[in-house]
Amino acid sequence: MVAYYVRKGYLVPISSQEFQIGLEKRFIPRDGMYFLPDQVPEYDKKKLVSGEIGTYVDTIFVHDEQTAIEWLRARLKEKPQTFSDINPQFMQQLGGWSKNEAQLDLRELLNQNFLCYDGKGPVPEQIHAYLSTNWKELRNLPKDDPTLVAKARDRWYAPDPNKAGDLEKLREKALLKEFEEYKQVKKKLKVFRLEAVRAGFKKAWQERDYVTIVAVADKIPNNVLEEDPKLLMWYDQAVTRMGDREKHSV
Repeated sequence: MVAYYVRKGYLVPISSQEFQIGLEKRFIPRDGMYFLPDQVPEYDKKKLVSGEIGTYVDTIFVHDEQTAIEWLRARLKEKPQTFSDINPQFMQQLGGWSKNEAQLDLRELLNQNFLCYDGKGPVPEQIHAYLSTNWKELRNLPKDDPTLVAKARDRWYAPDPNKAGDLEKLREKALLKEFEEYKQVKKKLKVFRLEAVRAGFKKAWQERDYVTIVAVADKIPNNVLEEDPKLLMWYDQAVTRMGDREKHSV
């Protein structure tokens, strides 16, 4: 769908948050996946009988920033955790990290993509639901109960898609700041944040700045560009549009 809008030169009419909200409204979630109503009974039955269907988080292979975020989101949505809880699990996932992808500190990933309950105000619904389900003594307690607050404090959790807009804006700002540095670099980029390049290409496309897309693409390894559908899409379309401009100027 995104490729269609890019080829036509249209702005993509939906944000990541709107897409996630749409999923929640239209489909039924199970283990980090979404199903049609008539598919759910069959999935639940097979899971109950065989016990062989793993959760979505078990199928994620972490090799760059995007997959690390997906892994964290699935893990924290299933079980809000403290930094000390999640860090050992996260470190075990880093063995296959891409050699060209800048490896980010876990705290940076958490700060840019997730929320942490500091013990002030009512316990967030995501944490409350997990704690009340798994600890009998915490059930039916108000969200500001001291015992519940103490158990919930310092846990990281996945933000509600309906309220994640500000968080994504902060993350995009950080990514675009990094992309600006890539634009100024004169030599080839060997290690970089792929998400920053994606964010930069998207913004440049919206601004019809095709020269920037091509210039930065020339700085990253060919195999990275060719193996990433999003980057290749922006790049191919930018080259096409630049060619069209040259034809019209002749």
